[in-house]
Amino acid sequence: MASSLLKVTYSAARILNTTQKAPVLAYLNNRRWRSTKALSYEQAVLNMPETKVTTLSNGVRVASEDSGIITSTVGLWIDAGSRYEDAKNNGVAHFLEHMAFKGTKKRSQTDLELEIENMGAHLNAYTSREQTVYYAKCFSKDLPKALEILADITQNSLLGDQEIERERGVILREMQEIETNLQEVVFDHLHAIAYQGTSLGQTILGPTENIKSITRNDLVEYINTHYKGPRIVLAAAGGVNHEELCSLADRYFGKMTAGYDGEIPILPHARFTGSDMRVRDDLMPLAHVAIAVEGCGWQNPDNLALMVANTLIGSWDRSHGGGANLPSVLAQNTVKSNLAHSFQSFNTCYTDTGLWGIYFVADRMKIDEFIYYLQKEWMRLCTGVREAEVERAKNLLLTNMLLQLDGSTPICEDIGRSVISTHY
Repeated sequence: MASSLLKVTYSAARILNTTQKAPVLAYLNNRRWRSTKALSYEQAVLNMPETKVTTLSNGVRVASEDSGIITSTVGLWIDAGSRYEDAKNNGVAHFLEHMAFKGTKKRSQTDLELEIENMGAHLNAYTSREQTVYYAKCFSKDLPKALEILADITQNSLLGDQEIERERGVILREMQEIETNLQEVVFDHLHAIAYQGTSLGQTILGPTENIKSITRNDLVEYINTHYKGPRIVLAAAGGVNHEELCSLADRYFGKMTAGYDGEIPILPHARFTGSDMRVRDDLMPLAHVAIAVEGCGWQNPDNLALMVANTLIGSWDRSHGGGANLPSVLAQNTVKSNLAHSFQSFNTCYTDTGLWGIYFVADRMKIDEFIYYLQKEWMRLCTGVREAEVERAKNLLLTNMLLQLDGSTPICEDIGRSVISTHY
């Protein structure tokens, strides 16, 4: 989960690559790159064309990259997630995401599904603590139709009473499934205590009592409050012409309002509180533990250093074997002393804060010993890490960042998240 939050930026690649320009450029010696002399070094290294960004008159930002391929991904990144909820309506953003595919004023649910299937496209959505995202994957020639469907489901959803009751049950079952995923449970607890008393500590799905009581008026109020032009990014990648995309965006989203009738909602402050939560169950064979300190937000320059430090700690799983020969010192110690079944370091970023730490699974009698070696390794990062280790971590981090940008969907995801998070 945490690894998916790595944000790729041109500045990150430039800093991480200061000592590796020649080797990286050697890989670019092929026909495609020989024919693109106008590309900057950053664009060449990241293996992507220029990202073009245009702001419509109502504040909607349109960002795209044209790679000339026959498929495309287009989506809406909306600055609205569980962080913008309070105790009374926590869960409404996720509930609204579910309702987007249940029919609009123009299309029934069946018509919507058939239209997507006949195009050979994929339509999906997800909600995070800070964003709600709707996106479609399709042939480039079908991008106008996909964009029109995205506009329809986000602006014209019926939000019928029967559909709301049906989705209420679906979300309650989804909550039950998540409760069986111990990693998800631990990270929800981690947010709840790290940001206790603030909206960032709330879960994305919301409490059971809220799911059972959310009404159509709650959904409509959330849309009217948060689905505003300046808080929306339309991102696209693949075979996309930016000028045509801007024209389509203006047609389908240009009428979205930019102003507020009442008080303008502000991003609630996220106050980090050092604390401890333990849920004991002696019937469980293993302990699932997360330990974190306060990190930094997306735009904080210290984020790069934390990403490198995160890579230095690394990850390991007993099922993968090895460990003793891995460059991660913590992995070596874990294998040598049989400290844990697995561990994964993470660097979770939000707009103005973050969580930097580790998640591990271990036998209950090994918890203290693992934490001892973990603290020892964290201290070593401050006092004794070698330059060669840092260079290796920088190279590994850069490689992982580039490998994530494989296909139009992860590139579109990166564009949307980057623009919405940095308020480009």
